[in-house]
This record gives sequence, C-alpha cells and structure tokens, in this order.
Amino acid sequence: MAPPKRKTTGRVTPKGTKPGQATAMAKEVHHHESSVAESSRYTPPAKKELYESPKWVPILMFSFIALGMICILARYVVPAFENTNTPVLIGLVFLLAGLFTATKWR
Repeated sequence: MAPPKRKTTGRVTPKGTKPGQATAMAKEVHHHESSVAESSRYTPPAKKELYESPKWVPILMFSFIALGMICILARYVVPAFENTNTPVLIGLVFLLAGLFTATKWR
C-alpha cells in the first residue's frame, strides 16, 4: 500500500520563524547569488564559425542520399542485380551516411 500523500499547507516560512528572520541556509543562498551577480569575469560571444557549417556539408549530404536512392533503384531496374541484395545494402549505407551528414549541417 502506498504511503499517504504529504500534506502541503499555505505556510511559506519555516515553522517557528517570523517573516523578517532568515534561516542559515537562506542566508547562504543569498550570499551565493550576490557573489555570482557581482562577478567581473567576461565571457566573449561564440564565434560565427562555430554556428555555420561549411558549404560542402549539404552538398555531401544530398549526394549521399541521391546515391543511396540510385543504388536501391538499380536493384530493381538492372537485370544483373536481380538475384542479389548487395545494391540494397550499399544503398542503405549511403542513406545512413547522408543521415549522419545531415546531423552535422547547421
């Protein structure tokens, strides 16, 4: 049997404290926030090269996808590939390479 749910009340401050008093933990959290806000460490913005992929990435991606589709279609069109599944496997490898390249495109 599951334990009973914990009752929540409308109390905001811990029991036994007044609204003007802060606990030791609350003082520590406030001290940490102020030290972070007062930090003078400068972080330069990220370079644009990090956000843009080279021009050849989408070309390579579409080339891999097209080669994969051509290999798979060749299995059904070319009579020499009638009894083998090798073109399908090669086509799937090219399609996966295109999918992998698509993850690198920004």
